[in-house]
Amino acid sequence: MEITVLESVLRLVFALALGGLIGLERERHGRAAGLRTHILMAVGSALIMEISLYGFPTDPAQGLARDPARLAAQVVSGVGFIGAGTVLREGLTIRGLTTAASIWVVSGIGLAVGAGFYVGALATSMLAITTLLLLRPLEHRFLTPYHQTLTLVVADRPGQLGAVSSVIGQRNASIRNVQMTEGPDPERVTLEITLRVPPDVDRLQLLGELQSLPGVFSVSYGDRD
Repeated sequence: MEITVLESVLRLVFALALGGLIGLERERHGRAAGLRTHILMAVGSALIMEISLYGFPTDPAQGLARDPARLAAQVVSGVGFIGAGTVLREGLTIRGLTTAASIWVVSGIGLAVGAGFYVGALATSMLAITTLLLLRPLEHRFLTPYHQTLTLVVADRPGQLGAVSSVIGQRNASIRNVQMTEGPDPERVTLEITLRVPPDVDRLQLLGELQSLPGVFSVSYGDRD
């Protein structure tokens, strides 16, 4: 069984579309592996599967047989190196695992499209997007405490970090890591605080209480996946 040029191109375009849908969600959350990375992973995996299926001659009389599993297996193992590059350890916190998992899923979607398994590829894409978009708020609201980053620009003076920590402690959130960065203004510093936040904590109220502290100029959140 061979494949036409048109069908080959359409498979690559379909892989681009599915990979782009997942990559767009990652891009919206500012992840290092975003839209282009996911598209390239999906298209590349689809191409490799097409090469495995149709790119080599087959002649049973001469003992020539195609083995699609060989190149596909290399994609599955090789994608781990790319996924590992998106995982970062900051203090006690590890971030990027969700993005690494999405890259792995996208490579599988690309392989499925390249093999002509369109239903499986489309279903997996929809399930992945649903997981990334819809389960995040449910996870934060109903499941165990989760880590997130709190970025503050504060006055560089004694006791400022203690005042911030006191407000955080009153909300039953615990500090897991603190990083301090000096900016161009010698009187201000940026604090990046990794928190473990119980699901019942009103994050907006905590944000408002921190913002109202003397010496706090700005506060913002950033989730850790």
